[in-house]
Parts: sequence; C-alpha cells; structure tokens
Amino acid sequence: MKQAKVNISLSKVYIDKALKQSVLKVLDSGRFILGDESRAFEEEFARFIGTKFAILTGSGTSAIWLTLMSLGIKEGDEIIVPSHTAFPTVEPILNLKARPVFVDIDDTYTIDPAKIEEKITRKTKGIIPVHLYGHPANMAEIARIARKHGLFISEDACQAHGAKFKDRAAGSMGVAGCFSFYPSKNLTVCGDGGIVTTDSSRINKEIRMLRDHGRASKYLHSVSGYNERFNEIQAAIGRCGLKRLDAFNLRRREIAAAYAKGLKGLPVVLSQEKPWAYHVWHMFVIRAEGRDKIREYLLNKGVETGVHYPVPCHLQPPLSGKEKQKGLPLTEKYCSQILSLPMHPMLKDADVRYVCRQLRAYFHDAR
Repeated sequence: MKQAKVNISLSKVYIDKALKQSVLKVLDSGRFILGDESRAFEEEFARFIGTKFAILTGSGTSAIWLTLMSLGIKEGDEIIVPSHTAFPTVEPILNLKARPVFVDIDDTYTIDPAKIEEKITRKTKGIIPVHLYGHPANMAEIARIARKHGLFISEDACQAHGAKFKDRAAGSMGVAGCFSFYPSKNLTVCGDGGIVTTDSSRINKEIRMLRDHGRASKYLHSVSGYNERFNEIQAAIGRCGLKRLDAFNLRRREIAAAYAKGLKGLPVVLSQEKPWAYHVWHMFVIRAEGRDKIREYLLNKGVETGVHYPVPCHLQPPLSGKEKQKGLPLTEKYCSQILSLPMHPMLKDADVRYVCRQLRAYFHDAR
C-alpha cells in the first residue's frame, strides 16, 4: 500500500512575526550568550513557576545533571525514579555513577507512590518524580515519603510546563524542578535548552557556576565546571512563548476533550486527569492492543503518531546486572500498548475529527 502524505503532524512549533522580530533584535544587539534576554527569561520563568530562582541550561538533561551535582550525588548513591520516562531522566544518574532504582507507575503514567517505600535503602538519597505527558505525579504522597525518610525531591517537569498539583506548579514542589525546551515541548526555544527552578540560594549559585566553566567571576574559576550556557536568541524565543503558554495549554485541554469525546466507545484506554491535577497535555496518549498496526494504518491515512516510550529505561542496553531490574509489570505492559496522537495548539478541530474518524474506521475494519 502506498503511504499517504503526512498532513497531520504529531507536534508543531508556533512561529509568528513577533518571534521572528525578537530574533532579529538579538542579532542586531551583537550580544549572544547569557545577556539581558537570558536574565529576563530566567526572571519571568521563575515568576511563572512560583520559585525564587530559575537557571537556564543547555538542555533538560543538563538541568537534571547539574541539579544532581549540586545536591552532591556521587558514586554508589541511589535515586528512586520511574522507568517509564525518556532515557535522559536516567542518564545523569548513570553519568554520576549513581544507581537508578526503578519504581512502577500507576494509571497516570507517573511513579506509583505506593511502590516507593519498598525500594528505599540506606543508600537512597532522593526521588525524581516525572510529570509525564503533562500530568503531575502525586506530589502529596511523594513529599510525605520523602520527609519520612529524609530524601530530597527533584522534579522532572520536562513535559509539564504549566501543569499543577492542586494549586502548586510543577517544578515548584521539590528542592528543584527541571524543564526542557526541546521543539516538541509545551514551551520551546526552537532547539535544545533547559532550566532549573529552585528556592535554594545555594543550588542557584552552584548551578550558575557549573554551567559556566565553574566561574565565580569572569577570570576566577572556583570549581571545574562545564559549558552548559544558554544563548540570547533562544532566550528571546522562550520569552515570546512564555507569554502564550497559558493560552496554548488551554487549547491543548480543548483538543484533549475533543479526542475523549470523539474516541468514546472505542476499544482504547484514554489518559485521565485526576481531580487534584491540572493536565497540560504535552501528549495525548491512548492504549490499545495491536498498537503498531494502528500506527501503520494512521500513517497511511496521513496521520503522524508517536510511541513514548516503547522500551522502558530499566530494559535499555546501558543498564545491566543489578540495575536491570524486573518487577515493573504496568510499565512493561503499557509500553507495549501506548500510542501518542497528534497534539499541539495549532491542531484544528477538523484535524481532531479526522483522526477520530480514522481510528473508528480502523476498528470497524478490524472486526
């Protein structure tokens, strides 16, 4: 069968005249690294999340990595983390020669708090809950467990810009929150980029040094650091996007509601929003048997889909021996069933209806 041209993309970046003008303004300024645009973006993002500080980094991965470094994570330490997440959540733990201890998920696709305590040992230092697909983890229960055992919480909010647990923004409930600005995210800078949010003056100071070659001042390097600096062009783009983020998240919520209505009655499991959550629908994920056949069918109808993620972190090749943990039945089951449908603010109502019609046709033909 000849594949149809993709006309409904999985994700899309919004680019308008104001964004282009902000880029040209930076080009005319002649200032390109950690200048006024970056400082303004940090201040505005911190206000948006509700933290004292925000520190721009080269990527969401480096945001997690520098945060763990600032928290003193070293070889042999254990960090509790879900396996159902992008591998970059886990990479910084491995790169610091610490050990990720994987916990199964619940029906929100986020870490199951009821499974955390059984994984805590004397080597456990902290928990990284991941607010996956734009839905926050159950932070009340996670915080209770962390307090009981003296553990830090560092939130992976890379897919949760604007999401909330009750009235608290994702990225404001732990010692730090880590975000990504990758092009598919709810807030993007049209490339790689990340940010750490925190109320800790010490973490703020340390990450600022670490991202900029360990500088305490221009020519004094207090520690051996790294080059994880941010650039002015992407900061300008981020500032434009931040102004639209609430409205774009509302549009995502409208699209999610339309999908839920259009797919009602089909043999698929829809993502849910818990009563305590404000879901920003970074992705609209369904579960179904025969996921790969559904995906091929939709692609032949011009609909791009994704799988986030087909291989859980605990089964990835870099993990071996005692780190290649078992006993994560929901994670492994869901990874074989999940399918991400097109989701971005520019998606038209007619596009959503088309996707729903094609899914209905697939299941009708499959009878």
